[in-house]
Parts: sequence; structure tokens; C-alpha cells
Amino acid sequence: MTSAVLFDLDGTFADTAPDLAAALNHLLNLHGRSPMSLEAIRPQASHGSPGLLKLGFNIEPDAPNFADLRDAFLDYYANHICVHTTLFPGMAELVEILEQRGLPWGIVTNKPHRFTLPLMQALGYAQRTACLISGDTCARAKPFPDPLLKASEMLKIAPQLCLYLGDDKRDAEAAQAAGMRCIIARYGYISSPEELSNWPAQGGIDLPSQLLQYLTV
Repeated sequence: MTSAVLFDLDGTFADTAPDLAAALNHLLNLHGRSPMSLEAIRPQASHGSPGLLKLGFNIEPDAPNFADLRDAFLDYYANHICVHTTLFPGMAELVEILEQRGLPWGIVTNKPHRFTLPLMQALGYAQRTACLISGDTCARAKPFPDPLLKASEMLKIAPQLCLYLGDDKRDAEAAQAAGMRCIIARYGYISSPEELSNWPAQGGIDLPSQLLQYLTV
């Protein structure tokens, strides 16, 4: 049985790619580069500023100007954090059903707290979550199990009774290490769909509503 449901944020709970793409394209424009399409950016949207800056500028975190680019990217994003971001279709209804059933739900993301809380507030869900675990809540972020174990501790529900929905391999790895079941959000930001069979997950869904079938398994 499942006693709690936990969600990754970017690419699972909310479609944040449009605003992340806008931040990247703003930066590309400042540097005289051509904008990139949302379709090209979307698969990398779960990989944070390092992944997006590598995509747009072919730059690694050890490059001399990486920090300046990252800060400019994050500052713009912070000021435009929920312009085009929405919940994935069906997610609001799924949350309603969980709440009607008395199942606590929460967010466990690698997104830093300075973005996680304002975004959830803008979406109108900050006060409805039973826990909100950001990438800097614990000393180690996913794929380490620490954030998921922290959520389990806050909920006072054993890890094996929690179900985690995510769209990245690190989500599945963190859940496995924490002793939680993981379901893959195939509708999310999957950069290599052919690799999904190698992820340590117990299933996958194409719509948020399909998660319901796993709640009593």
C-alpha cells in the first residue's frame, strides 16, 4: 500500500521548461547568439543551469566564465519564474484525488529553495504540500537518497510506504537507495527514452492520472 506520494518538480509536477527556455534565450540574445527552440531545450530542462548552459553555450562548469553566465541565467529566471510555467495536464486533478483520499503528498526536487518556494507559491500549491524538499535542503541532493529520506522523516511515513514520481534517472536511483518505489513520468523531460528500461523503477506513466493504478500495488 502507498501512504504518501512524492513528486519531482521540473518535468514531473510542473512544466517549467518554457520559463527555463526563456531565461536561456535571454542570455543567448545578450551574447549575440541565436535563440533555441523550446523543443530543443525541453529534454535538458531537468538538468538545471549546468545542463542548459552546456546546451546553449557548449560550456562546462569548470570554464572561467561559467559562474558569470550561471548567475545571469539564474537572476533572470528568479525574476520570471512563473510566467509560462503550468502544472502538467491532469496533475491538478491527481492532487485533488490524493487529498480526497487523505494521502499526503510532497515535492522532492534538486531545484534550490530560492526557486522552489516562490514557484510553488505562484502555482498556488505551497501551502498544500505536506513537505517541500529542495536541492539544498540536505547536504546531498539526488541521486543520493538523503532528500527522499528527509521527506519520509517529515511525513512520519516509512520510505517503503512512499511512492516517488520523477522524470530523471537520478530520481529512480535516489528512490532505490531510499527504499522507495519509483514511477517514471514518461511525459516529462526524458532526454534518452531508450534508456528508460535500465532505470531502477517499478513502472512508468504517460499521464499523471495513471499514477493512481500504482497506489495500491
